[in-house]
Amino acid sequence: MDVKQSIEYELLYKINSPADLKKLSVDDLPRYCQELRQFIVEECSKNPGHLASSLGTIELSVALHYVYDTPNDKLIWDVGHQAYAHKIITGRRDAFHTNRKLGGISGFPRMAESPYDSFGAGHASTSISAAYGMVKAAELRGEKINVVAVIGDGAMTGGLAFEGLNNAGDKKSGNILVILNDNEISIDKGTGALKSYLTKVSTSKHYNRFKQGLWSIFSHVPPLLRFCQKTGNAIKQGLLQNSNLFESLNFRYFGQINGHNVKELVNILTALKDINQPKLLHVITTKGKGYTPAEDNQSLWHAPGCFNPDTGERLTSTNSTSRYQDVFGETLVELAEQDPTIVGITPAMPSGCSLNKMMEVFPKRCFDVGIAEGHAVTFSAGLAAGGMHPVCNIYSTFMQRAYDNVIHDVALQNLPVTFCLDRGGLVGEDGATHHGAFDLAYFSCIPNMIVAAPMNELELRNMLYTAVNTPTPYAIRYPRGCGEGVKWQGVAFENIPTGKGRRLKDGKELAVVSIGTVGNIAARAIAAIEKESALSIAHYDLRFAKPLDEELLREIGSRFSKVLTVEDGILRGGVGEAVTKFLSDNHFSTEVKSLGIDDCFVEHGTPAELYALCGYDELSIINSIKEQLK
Repeated sequence: MDVKQSIEYELLYKINSPADLKKLSVDDLPRYCQELRQFIVEECSKNPGHLASSLGTIELSVALHYVYDTPNDKLIWDVGHQAYAHKIITGRRDAFHTNRKLGGISGFPRMAESPYDSFGAGHASTSISAAYGMVKAAELRGEKINVVAVIGDGAMTGGLAFEGLNNAGDKKSGNILVILNDNEISIDKGTGALKSYLTKVSTSKHYNRFKQGLWSIFSHVPPLLRFCQKTGNAIKQGLLQNSNLFESLNFRYFGQINGHNVKELVNILTALKDINQPKLLHVITTKGKGYTPAEDNQSLWHAPGCFNPDTGERLTSTNSTSRYQDVFGETLVELAEQDPTIVGITPAMPSGCSLNKMMEVFPKRCFDVGIAEGHAVTFSAGLAAGGMHPVCNIYSTFMQRAYDNVIHDVALQNLPVTFCLDRGGLVGEDGATHHGAFDLAYFSCIPNMIVAAPMNELELRNMLYTAVNTPTPYAIRYPRGCGEGVKWQGVAFENIPTGKGRRLKDGKELAVVSIGTVGNIAARAIAAIEKESALSIAHYDLRFAKPLDEELLREIGSRFSKVLTVEDGILRGGVGEAVTKFLSDNHFSTEVKSLGIDDCFVEHGTPAELYALCGYDELSIINSIKEQLK
């Protein structure tokens, strides 16, 4: 059954900039929104991206660029995957087919990509702080600009958002507008007290009807409209029985507004534009709006992969191997069945990391804390101090936001928290903001911390079993995507001795030392080079970045004059440097070459493309071995 009704593009290809958009009449805007929505669905069906979030902000994107003087006025998107319509309006329609591809445009706003991208956004809850900074910068330069922060997809639950609100509201200066794009969901359904509050924030139906009536009647009479604006707070205090959270932070609150009525949005944004003080517009939207499959299953269609745009049928991968996140999720359920002290924690990513599997079985022992990584870690520390064994699953790139909490609240107190770092290494098309490039380096320098990386599914299963039976902080990092096809389901648990690696293959001329799943690429490279030559290459899997297996490294140092290390992470401070230091400190005259990520931020592309770009794909490893053995 068809779920999409196609229309001819009458306006889409006439709009190449916000200046072109302003040439349309307000009555033309709904048609343009409809065409934008169809274009995004069609493009994302064959070039996957973050679909549902951007479908929910089409009318808002159009209204903002119609009313404000972008890029002179600053528009900040939080989180960045709301911004596809924004990108298309601001001159990137014809490049949109390259979205998230190597050498193409980014899936997130990037300052280096366009002057319309006022601030880069990959992580959540940053927009209000950045917006306030821009307001103060303009004030210090003697300029007057409008700054708009669009915060949505659950990002208001992040502590940084409240820090920004608190600071900006306290100063009571600057023309800053925060638009709360309220769709009751991040990737999964929203949780916590703030969600409940936002559901109830239209406390007085009488007040909202009264205010909307005034705005509708007086919007075409500027003097009366200004009067309504000036007396708004007095009316609000009289009609609202409970204090409004945002008003208490000195933000003028306006809402709730239908975020899919583009004409109403234009009228309201025009009226709010000249109110020179902090203000918040509460906009209600539907994630996936206008495309039935995305509306019906918003979590699945957050990033659905390729699909048939006419039927909504998802074109799933034929890969039959298990995803690492599912190995984690199913193994954790088994362990939780055996040990009632095990609890699961995630910051707004239960389906993304597969903690939802444990949530279905043990709902009272799982906690989705919202987009609040620092809180997730310290909450885990509190659970551990209270006698539980928390398993805290946070994407590697987002764990960076909780680094201080890991050091002071977990490691310093030597609490038994298991950190599972999903999306370790290069994750592909999400690019620089989402690569888990730094975890091996930033965790390995923390005292009391064990840092492990499995080579395959069974190793992950056994490391998780080992971690929850270890009375100290323990971090396991593993990549996005599918494993190697190694049997793991139903296999008896096996303890992995802490800090013990293994020799996978013996050899004579050179030793390859790898850690994590990149070891599988190294194994294929070794097999290929030995097939075409008489070379004999040894292969060691460290398993642990910390503590290092010193006995294994002494064996390597005593037997080999040439060593090649391979890691899917940053080289500066990484495992290769640690191996080199150990061999040097112990007076082994070993030549070590390390492959990994150089001192740079890696852009977006497929993982295979990025491995090649960074020089540790199979061919690069083969060439490095040959070069060392010349």
